[in-house]
Amino acid sequence: MRWSGSRAHGAAAALLLAGCSGALPPLRGQMEVGRDAYAVFVGGGGAAGGDLYAVRTDGGAALPITFSNVGEMRPALSPDGTMVAFLRGASLRDSTPGSVWVMNLLSGGERELELPKGAGPPERVGWARDGRSLVVRAAGGLYRANAPPAQAETRAVTAEDRVAAESSLAVLLGEPVFARVVPCAEPRALCVAGDTGAPGLLARDARDAARWGSDSVAFFVGDAVEIRPLGPGRARRLGWVSPPRRPRGMTVFLGAPRGQ
Repeated sequence: MRWSGSRAHGAAAALLLAGCSGALPPLRGQMEVGRDAYAVFVGGGGAAGGDLYAVRTDGGAALPITFSNVGEMRPALSPDGTMVAFLRGASLRDSTPGSVWVMNLLSGGERELELPKGAGPPERVGWARDGRSLVVRAAGGLYRANAPPAQAETRAVTAEDRVAAESSLAVLLGEPVFARVVPCAEPRALCVAGDTGAPGLLARDARDAARWGSDSVAFFVGDAVEIRPLGPGRARRLGWVSPPRRPRGMTVFLGAPRGQ
């Protein structure tokens, strides 16, 4: 469990690394990682996995981050915007999640987060608010792992830690948090759920919501990204250039405050 320049693992590694000399920062010369505001999302590929792309939050070109034949899916940016965690397909022919990886966007290096025996296939990954650990939901339960560069260690989430761990996987709204985005009972619709009361409709014909800072929420409407303020104001669309087909699964970092 170390940083590696590979874009795959297991039997696929030799095919994927043929002709590659090592990892490179995927956004070098395009964005200042950890400073600029950008989003990472999945594009192309099969029904589940594709490649990862990045785009500035004020729009522009969609830039590829990964180039493997194994599908990547369900990315989650670290709170400081320097790393992205994601799931990777089990094989070259299978886009169902098989492993959990973390990419350092400053260097291009990757680390696999190995789950305990019996955890089953991973389903989702998220970051703790302090960025020091990650939470993985797998078929066998919830697990917490140390974030790089700390020594790798993954353990089952305790009963006392369950609420905090589950919040790492949720799309939370507001600061302080007052609600979360959940699927509606109505198909192809997103709702907002608070601590009490029935969920309220957020948007129809919408999917894949993402927290857009403390005052907005984003979601896909078809192949477009709509950004909606939580309070007064008008929704807007992300003006990106040449996005890949079937964009989905967005995660957002809104940049470092000036002067830091």
